[in-house]
Amino acid sequence: MIKRLTLILFLMIALLTTQVQAGDMPSYYSRNNFLIGSSNSYYDGLLGYSNPANLSFLHDGETRFNWNTDRDDFGSFNDWGLFIAVPHLGFGMVKSDLGQWHSTDYQVSLGLGDDKHSFGLAYGWSSHSIDDLANEEVLKISSIDRDIKYMSIGLIGEFSLESKARQGIAEIGIRPLGNSTITLFGDLAIQRKMKLSNAPWSAGAAIEPVPGIHLVGRYFEDEAFTFGLTFDLGTAGVSSQLHYDDDQEHAYTSYSVRVGGMRPSFFPNIICKDRRYLKIDLRGSTGYLKYRFGDQKKKLLLDILRDIDAARNDPRISAIAINLANASIAPEHAWEIRQALQEFRDSGKTVVAFLEYSADRTYYLASVADVVVIEPITVIGLVGYSMSRTYLKGTLEKLGLGFDEWRQFKYKSAAETFSRENMSEADREQFQAYVDDWYETTRDDICKSRGISVGEYEKLLSNDMLMTADGAIKNKLADKIGRWSDVDDIIDDVAGRNLWVIDSEGLYANTLPPKYWGGDPKIAVIYALGDCAMDSGIRARWLSTQLERLKKDGSIEAVVFRVDSPGGDGMASDIVAEALKDLATEKPVIVTQGQVAGSGGYWISMYGDKILAGPNTITGSIGVIGGWIWDKGLSDKLGMTYDNVQRGEHADVLEGVRLPLLGLKVPGRNLTEEERKDVEEIIYEMYDMFVAKVASGRKMSMERVYQLGEGRFYSGLDGKDVGLVDEIGGLMLAIEIAKKDAGISEDQRVELVEVPDYLGWFPFFGPSPVSIGITRDGAALSDDDPGVKYIKQLLESPNMALPLMPPGYYPEAD
Repeated sequence: MIKRLTLILFLMIALLTTQVQAGDMPSYYSRNNFLIGSSNSYYDGLLGYSNPANLSFLHDGETRFNWNTDRDDFGSFNDWGLFIAVPHLGFGMVKSDLGQWHSTDYQVSLGLGDDKHSFGLAYGWSSHSIDDLANEEVLKISSIDRDIKYMSIGLIGEFSLESKARQGIAEIGIRPLGNSTITLFGDLAIQRKMKLSNAPWSAGAAIEPVPGIHLVGRYFEDEAFTFGLTFDLGTAGVSSQLHYDDDQEHAYTSYSVRVGGMRPSFFPNIICKDRRYLKIDLRGSTGYLKYRFGDQKKKLLLDILRDIDAARNDPRISAIAINLANASIAPEHAWEIRQALQEFRDSGKTVVAFLEYSADRTYYLASVADVVVIEPITVIGLVGYSMSRTYLKGTLEKLGLGFDEWRQFKYKSAAETFSRENMSEADREQFQAYVDDWYETTRDDICKSRGISVGEYEKLLSNDMLMTADGAIKNKLADKIGRWSDVDDIIDDVAGRNLWVIDSEGLYANTLPPKYWGGDPKIAVIYALGDCAMDSGIRARWLSTQLERLKKDGSIEAVVFRVDSPGGDGMASDIVAEALKDLATEKPVIVTQGQVAGSGGYWISMYGDKILAGPNTITGSIGVIGGWIWDKGLSDKLGMTYDNVQRGEHADVLEGVRLPLLGLKVPGRNLTEEERKDVEEIIYEMYDMFVAKVASGRKMSMERVYQLGEGRFYSGLDGKDVGLVDEIGGLMLAIEIAKKDAGISEDQRVELVEVPDYLGWFPFFGPSPVSIGITRDGAALSDDDPGVKYIKQLLESPNMALPLMPPGYYPEAD
């Protein structure tokens, strides 16, 4: 703002020190007689024509046609103007007709900035009906600053390119209540050799008694005045303004018609109340982020949740139709979407879900609907939930690889994948507890939504594993037979009247401009996704830098930290955890855990002001694990040998054959007893440090954390019971808590700033599949697969102790 004020001050000095002939530049007020109020304070001026800095505040395209008439003669067009703008760019033309003399002014405008500060630049030219009258070219430079919601300051400099004529305009707007209910405004225009006391000025007020109706009065220094009335109808609007001259006689009337650009109005809320429905198509995958190009079909979790919430608060929306055919959604994400749909239903609105082939997870999401529509030729399968692990002990033996499990804690069973042929009792205990919670949450929610008893549900799972469409309806799991292609007719039938579809971009929350000057307050949603590593997965170096940036960013009111990580490198985890701890000293930080936030994933969570998790989130797993893979005959089978020289008793500990193609080195021997003892000491030391940090972050005693630790993981429900989680909830609840903790009112809309906001530019620039002879569901694993990363971490850093949960510890998307 200081730089802009300095620039405009320089322009004003240039204006006042330049020789100007009287009449070289028409008065600002005569050139902008269509304005109802000051351009920086009311209705975005004339879409950048008066003050081009307004173009930064537009959120959609808009067109306005204005005209003046003789007194009350609606059909007489003495002057008219056409103004067209999209965000940051505008064009305007004004035609004036004074008997034998006609002129047309044109202007192209540019606005750069954001909702707080904007800089404008415009070039204007004119043509006249009198050949001897020179055409005029004008350069316009302007700014608008809205640091607070109560005040808007505008400055404009106009410079003739045909003469030395200059004109400066200062504008101010004040909103005593902080919103558009009352807006006071004033402006002043000054030219060279003009005393400030002689400078023309105006002042006025705009009152909005109800959304969409504005009463505006404006008084000029020569005792002329105007009175205007504006009606907004959402994406259209009309206005009228009476102009009285300095003798207080009615001189002429202005009218305006506006189309495009949604504005607050109570008219659509009455005319269109409960007459729209929203389609949500969840076919394909659902995740957090997608690539900038080539990944457009992917659905983003936060977008889905925001659209459902926006539809709940939009009085025009009476129903949501959701397509779950071939949907691939992680269980915890499905729970969050289901919760949002339940809140939509609780507000008195209707949900209709469409199913094709469906199993427990997808049906669980569909069951929240008032009406479940099922394909005529399909099968629903409800079988319950199971989790399993694959054990590679025999595989390693056949390959000629030895494995030594470094396990000092009862439940930290990650390395069982390589050391056992079945579950240990400790592992079976924690897996069973998790599956029980998952199953019971699903069962209880389905029974409540579908109006069936627990006994009926259990009987269905035991006796009717697979059901046709007719069977699903008979057993009260579905209500109608139909297809997504018939969604309009089915919605009309369910609603009992015709409903018009609206897309998410048309929802009020996605189209209405900010309610307050300076824009909506900002909350950052920052993602920590994948394994805890320095330069991959959560990208700890980059992530800690972003957390530091958010700490310093004064525009960010609070931070929501979304964690979906099975852990990994302890150093990477600690770098991020400490950055989050530092951030939390400056502003509220709410942690929301996704499908998994265990081990290192919990490490990076523990310093949040609050931790939220879904009922089926994998959380906890406070512990450290490691293992040693060595060549126990592999090189003999492959006909490979290696040799080395060394200096130092343990220098050869990492030496061995390097596997071709994979580039992985396999140590040639196991650790000695002395070396293994050193490793155990490191594991205990890291575990003690982990426990101490959790105790500090969660305000628990060390003894309590030791009781909860030993590597045990918990469901979100159990995590809340033992104190590792504060509340059961997802992203939207975390955002609401962040708003409250930041002192933002409950009804105030916020702008969510996602970090990062996309994965990259193109999907095909990502990692390519690399087969290592291990497959899951018949598909070759890639370098980004958690199982491959786990094995590579053990081989690339075999002497590391890892706060890590390997694959198999959490359910993935269907």
